[in-house]
This record gives sequence, structure tokens and C-alpha cells, in this order.
Amino acid sequence: MPRELPLNRTRNIGIMAHIDAGKTTLTERILFYTGKTHKMGEVHEGTAEMDWMVQEKERGITITAAATTCFWKNTVINIIDTPGHVDFTMEVERSLRVLDSAIAVFDGVAGVEPQSETVWRQADRYRIPRICFVNKMDRVGADFERCLDMIKEKLSAVPLPLQLPIGVEEAHQGIVDIVAMKGYIWADDKGLEIREIDIPDDLKERARAYRDALIEIVAEHDDAIMHKYLEGVDPDPQEIKNIIRKITTEVAVFPVLCGSALRNRGVQPVLDAVVDYLPSPRDIKPVEGHNPKNTEQILRREASDKEPFCGLVFKLMSDPYVGKLSYVRVYSGHLKTGDQVYNVTTGKKERVQRCLRMHANDREDIKEVYTGDIVAVVGLRSARTGDTLAEENHPILLEKMDFPDPVISVAIEPKTKADQEKLETALQRLEEEDPAFHVNADAESGQTLIAGMGELHLEIIVDRLTREFNVHANVGKPQVTYKETITKPVESKYKYEKQIGGRDQFGHVIIRMEPGRPGSGFVFKNDLKGDAIPQEFIRDVEAGLSDAMQGGVIAGYKMDDITVSLTGGSSDEAASVGTAYRIAASIALKEGARRASPALMEPVMKLEVVCPDEYTGDIINDINARRGRIDRLNMRGDLKVIDAFVPLSEVFGYATSVRSMSQGRATHTLQVSHYEVVPKDITERIVGRLTGLL
Repeated sequence: MPRELPLNRTRNIGIMAHIDAGKTTLTERILFYTGKTHKMGEVHEGTAEMDWMVQEKERGITITAAATTCFWKNTVINIIDTPGHVDFTMEVERSLRVLDSAIAVFDGVAGVEPQSETVWRQADRYRIPRICFVNKMDRVGADFERCLDMIKEKLSAVPLPLQLPIGVEEAHQGIVDIVAMKGYIWADDKGLEIREIDIPDDLKERARAYRDALIEIVAEHDDAIMHKYLEGVDPDPQEIKNIIRKITTEVAVFPVLCGSALRNRGVQPVLDAVVDYLPSPRDIKPVEGHNPKNTEQILRREASDKEPFCGLVFKLMSDPYVGKLSYVRVYSGHLKTGDQVYNVTTGKKERVQRCLRMHANDREDIKEVYTGDIVAVVGLRSARTGDTLAEENHPILLEKMDFPDPVISVAIEPKTKADQEKLETALQRLEEEDPAFHVNADAESGQTLIAGMGELHLEIIVDRLTREFNVHANVGKPQVTYKETITKPVESKYKYEKQIGGRDQFGHVIIRMEPGRPGSGFVFKNDLKGDAIPQEFIRDVEAGLSDAMQGGVIAGYKMDDITVSLTGGSSDEAASVGTAYRIAASIALKEGARRASPALMEPVMKLEVVCPDEYTGDIINDINARRGRIDRLNMRGDLKVIDAFVPLSEVFGYATSVRSMSQGRATHTLQVSHYEVVPKDITERIVGRLTGLL
């Protein structure tokens, strides 16, 4: 069965933003205007189609990335609505990994907020083209110009305004289209009746200035338009659109639109911009991967149905009706129900039982999927997030997906014996679904520890245990997940010589350890000169070092931000084996760490508090008392914005404190920023508590 529309009529987009900027509201309007739904869902009423989980409806926030498909102007648009809360930033990460472009939504009052910065940087990492939608132009304090300035300053981006708002706050009724130089107002409550008008007199001069700036930027990238510009000829709107599409796809600029999704104004032009300016799978570079048998060889797959099949599993979900769903982005080729696929990551073959097009939690069976599709597949039992699927005769291993380490953990235990087995099964399934959620057994206490990205993350997990899996459990107090590092360079060596099973085993390594730059993780360097250690054992040395990094020498926490160089060693032709080098490297690192002034590191949160000026002093004093440091103070309209960094261990329950200090008038956001070395007196207190001395 042939595809419905050619590949150049496909758009794979994500909707991303800070929490409460209006992502899901925008998505609901998009679904309504494209005819996918016949009634607009509202987040505040718990009726949003894309927020289908019980926990999402109750809290009015997006927790899991939801996928859907709609059609606009003969173009198929695959949409992923991503969460805005920092605890679920991993959902954004894995969605952006498989998307071709995105709509970044900004609150017209608040502008660029902390999580806006985080998701923008994530999109930068994958070089994803974006258009920006400045939402909530009907709200008191909305300021389009300030949002443009914040995009420039905070995101170091080049905003390209294509619209101006007609009226702001209560007076907001439409937009000026800078490309066509026309005005549009929305004349009915549902936003279905759009009237074309002349540009209002009070906006003509400003619109002309924006138009001139737009033509200047476009002319820099196109000689034909440059000639017209120099000759004083106004370019045709379609010519301008073609160049905007080109430079947007190159991530050189970011078109900016505006409106009010809640009031149903400005949404249809966003859909037009998706079709006009965002790339199809054919417009972006071919996907790259490695030959699994030779990781040095780079392979490329063109976005074409005629290429061998290649796809990436980017999300897993348990469905009570069909079982395990594997969300797959198809990068090349096509796939039919019943086909066999090869999991290049695991080396296993599996059969596709069903292919489903998803609309949030609803499913539609489809017989065949094509290049550019984002679908759910049933039948891949061994698949994990980040696995590459391909044809066995044409394997390609795509770049793996990296996920952040959890920063907070709690102890959990079943309430009854009947819950014991159910708890283990449920946690295993949740861990499989969510790569940022980890389950560990504490060998000393025998407790089961669950770890995640924040208090809300773990709260949702526990809630799902009760509702979805009917498991009742007792949960302990939150505990910070610390890390360990070293603070001075050392050299270390170890020679492993043993006889096992009547056979001699030999491994000898000399390493140099030094503190790495913050956030660098574990870095291995092979600085061997000559062939003191045979080449085939280098990987064993690296594996042994990596093993040792999993447990530190102060309190057993994972070690991080350490650079280890292999500088020497020796071999025995008869007795050298990989296992011996692995053990020798592991012991050498542990012994070296003890002499390298080891230190604990704690997660530090980036805190933003927005409050009336009269509460600033109390809030700053409280931050200082929590071992925080003020980064900067700004004004946002009449409100004070306090940016600070505070250790995670000091901000549990902060929401209650800041509410009481400001009589409920302050708002705040917290997100993980980085790890920092813990002061010595605090380290002693933490280690003492862990060993039961305090």
C-alpha cells in the first residue's frame, strides 16, 4: 500500500516550553483546527486530549510525552507534546532525539523561563530547527518586544519576528503578518472566523521597520533578494518564505509568531508556519550510524522508502490492552505488520505483531509504516529505549541516547506480603519505561531504593504503583544522591598475579588520575607508549576503570568528573588475560582515589523566584540560610526575579516555605544545574549519618 502523501509533505515536530507556558493548550487547538478533534480540551478542566494520564488530569501538567498525527494543507504533521516540568526533562530529551523540528512556546508575560532555557539547549544539542510562539498575549503584562530581547540575551539566538500583535492584554485581537504586510483579527470565540484587515495606523511604522529588518536578514542569504533590496524593489512574499524556510532549516534564525492559544487567536498561522518554514525528513541531513561489526566505519541512510529499513526506539510504554508498546521513529525504508526486524543493539531478531498510529492514548492499526513516520510497534519484547532496529542484512547502529543520573532517592517497601512480588514486577516495568528512574537494592540495609529526577517524579511513580499496578507501599523520606570525585592528581599502579584453575593470570597497569572539568564524567585516555600492554587488553583496562567508578571510597557513591590516563604497565606472554587487566585497573583506581583527596559532590539546583519587591529581603535571607548563593537580581515588569543556586538537600519542601514568606504571592522554579564539592563539615555530617555515627 503506497504512502498517503509524499515524504516532503511530512513534518515531525515537538511542542516544548517551560511549565504552564501553554504547550498542551496550543496542541489542543492545533488538533481542533486540523479536524483531529471536534471539541477543544482544556488543561485547567482536565479535558485535554494529550494529557491522558490520571495524574496529568489531576495536576494540570504534562508528565509523559504524548504523540499524535494530524493533517494541514495537504501535509501530515506528527506532533509530540512534551512535558515542561523539570522532573520530566528526560521525556523532552528522548523526544527531541527523533524529531526534525520544534515549536518553542514562550509565556508572553514571563518570557524565557528557566525550563525554556533547558529545553532550548537540548534542541541546540541536536541542531533542531525551531519556530517560536509567544503565547498569552492577552494576559496583563504581556510584552512581545521584551520576549524577543530575552530570546536574544538568554538563549543567544537570532529571533526573526514574522508577526506583530494587534493589541495586547485585554485589547489583543489579532496579528500583523510582516511577510504579507496584512493584518488579521479573530472575530469569534472559537477562532474559526479570521478577517483580513489593513494594518492599523498605530502599527504601520513599526511593521515597516520589522519588514525592513526581515528583508535585510533574508537578503544576506540570497543574492536575488539582495539585488532587489539594493534596487528598492519589494520581493514577492513567496520568495521571502522560501529563504526563511532555508535559513530556519539551517538553524541560522528562529521565526517568531505570537497570539493567545487559550483565546483561540494566532493558532492557524502557527500551522501555516510549520508547513512553510519547518523541514521535512528530506530537508535534513541523512541519519548517521556505525557499522556494528566495525564501529570505526560510519554509515548513512537517506530519508527514502527505497533505502533499507532503519528506525530508533525512543520510548516504551505499558498498555493494559495490547501490552508493551515500543515507539519508533522510522529514518529510512518501510515496515509491514508481520515483518521481522533485527535489533542491532541487542543482536536479537523479533517479529512486528502490530503497527499503531497513536493519538495520545488511543490507537489506530496501520498495515505499513514509511520513512518519517513516528509509530508504536507491538511485539518487540527485548527492545529498550535507544535501541536501533534495522534489516539483518543491512545493519546500522545509531547514536545511543544518554540520560541524566537520578538526583533523589527514597526507600520503598510493600505494605503486605501479597504486595511483595507485585512491587518487584511493577518497579521493573516502570524502570523499563523510564530511563531516568532507577531501582536499586541496598546491600547493607536490605532496603529497595527508587531514584529519580525530583520529588514530583517519585511522587508520580508511587501514585502509578497504586493506581495502575494495585501495589500498596510505604515510602521513606527523600534522600539526595551524592557523587564522589577527587581533588588532586595522583599516579597509581597495581599488578595482578594469580593462579586460577591451574592457570596463571597476569595483569599490570599504571594509571594517572586527575580531577576532570565539572560535568565531564569519566574520561579515559590511552597514553601508552609502545606495546607495554597488548592492544587487545586496552578495552579490559577501560572496563575495569569504569567498574571501579561505580562505587567511591568515601561512602560508596558513584565517582564522577575524573580523567584517567593509562600511562604504563607490562604483560606476560603466557599469562596475560583480559580479566586480570580488568581487575588490576579496578584496584589501581580505587587505591589511587584514596590518595587523591576524595570529596563528596552534591546536586545543586538552579532556583528562580519571582515575587513582589517587599518580600525580596526575606527570600534572599532564606536562600543564604540554605547554603545558597545569589546569582543575579532582575526586574520583570513590577516583580523582582531572584536567580540563585541552592543545594538540593536544602530545598526539600521549599514550595511551602516560599509561599508562607510571601503570603502566597511568589512563584518559583527549581531545576538541576550541576554537581559541586560539598564543604568538609557537611561531608563529615553526611558520612557520619550514613555510617550510623550521628
